[in-house]
Amino acid sequence: MIISSAGDYRAAAKRRLPPFLFHYIDGGAYEEVTMRRNVRDLQALALRQRVLGGVGEVDLATKLFDEDLKLPVVLAPVGLTGMYARRGEVQAARAAAGKGVPFTLSSVSVCPIEEVQSQVARPIWFQLYVLKDRGFMRNVLERAWAAGVRRLVFTVDMPVPGARYRDAHSGMSGPFAASRRMLQAVCHPRWAWEVGLWGRPHDLGNISTYLGHRIQLADYIGWLGNNFDPAIGWADLDWIREAWKGTMILKGILDPADAREAVRFGADGIVVSNHGGRQLDGVLSSARALPAVADAVQGDLTVLADSGVRSGLDVVRLIAEGARGVLLGRPFVYALAAAGERGVAHLLDLIAGEMRVAMTLTGARRIADISRDSLAAGIGDAGFGMG
Repeated sequence: MIISSAGDYRAAAKRRLPPFLFHYIDGGAYEEVTMRRNVRDLQALALRQRVLGGVGEVDLATKLFDEDLKLPVVLAPVGLTGMYARRGEVQAARAAAGKGVPFTLSSVSVCPIEEVQSQVARPIWFQLYVLKDRGFMRNVLERAWAAGVRRLVFTVDMPVPGARYRDAHSGMSGPFAASRRMLQAVCHPRWAWEVGLWGRPHDLGNISTYLGHRIQLADYIGWLGNNFDPAIGWADLDWIREAWKGTMILKGILDPADAREAVRFGADGIVVSNHGGRQLDGVLSSARALPAVADAVQGDLTVLADSGVRSGLDVVRLIAEGARGVLLGRPFVYALAAAGERGVAHLLDLIAGEMRVAMTLTGARRIADISRDSLAAGIGDAGFGMG
């Protein structure tokens, strides 16, 4: 199969993966309205084509939190990435480091922090949920710091998990889930050999290290459900700000009022995100929410964005709306599932190539040249808040 886009990697991943894993990464919450909006609204942003601008060689390099990046992309935290390729978090982190961009390790990864960071020269970023088990949170923060992590992505939009209907149908959850997953693995022998057999141990590495025993896939949903904390408030985060001496980025901001709270809290950055449409279905797409959030806090902290990104054109669109950098989630997992580290590296090359074309034809030689002037006039009339 010829691979020329993130969509091609999605198709390849669907063929290779057992359905429970494909639909876990591919699906969203409830009826998946917001998940579809993320892609649709972002692609609806029209770029402003300019010609004969003498752009010359395009420079994709940028800096986030005093960290040099070869392009304004960060691989987003995705739970269970290690189930999509053999020691998948390690492979993805290596690919990201090789292309000069950060990889963010999920707190519910298969591979623990120490394993991933020891395999790459570039410091990884680490993501943490707000959990009832504050002992785990303190432990994992200390371990992350000891491993060399200095960027913490703190997810704040998951006090309770959104209902994901696909998971019950696919075998990730629901009746006879374990038996259904086993049958699906048998029907996908390449995945079963490379990941199911040789990718062991299949546990939640960071949590298992803390508890002293394995937390396996069968325990994943139950452990998370029992540990999310719907009572958390801004004041409850103060101890984390005190405990973490590195960069803190709050992920899951959609409203300007919450963005201003993040400034008062002392966050270094925020990610405008609706969790890829995997939490509260029916909310704004990130593309629609971003301009107002960026206007509210730009200059006070660093604004990043995610959700719905499928190409380098989408990266340019989000930067034009006010983001300094973009987190890439589903596409890199598709590429990882299809071709491992090599696939993720190739996807990042595709993103970079698409960005170069978009920047050349919108008259932007550097990332700093991308602005709302890079979007076609009148886009605000579509309700994107482009005042």
